[in-house]
Amino acid sequence: HVELLESGGGLVQPVGSLSLSCTTSFRFFSGNTVGWYRQVPGNQRALVATITSGGLTEYSDSVKGRFTVSRDNAKNTVDLQMSGLKPEDTAVYYCYLELRNGGSVSIDYWGKGTLVTVSS
Repeated sequence: HVELLESGGGLVQPVGSLSLSCTTSFRFFSGNTVGWYRQVPGNQRALVATITSGGLTEYSDSVKGRFTVSRDNAKNTVDLQMSGLKPEDTAVYYCYLELRNGGSVSIDYWGKGTLVTVSS
């Protein structure tokens, strides 16, 4: 049973900055890949950024250089620092955890999402 709770969404103007945070009580947080995805109406959920248990990161090309994902294993949190925000960044942002069971089997867990609106 994995619960993920996002916070930090809101309204921000273009080129502004915003930080999101996700926390979980999952006991094996530190050993799994976590990160962020986002979704806009009419589109599928898409990668924003992930970070592995070893600290390796992956970013969508659309956010690379503007967003930074980080994790704090002592606090069981994963954060997303966003800067240079654009209207096209508007979406519901979902916290993500990949629970792996062997090398080829995984279960994806999602938070309920937090809305980020980038608008003037």
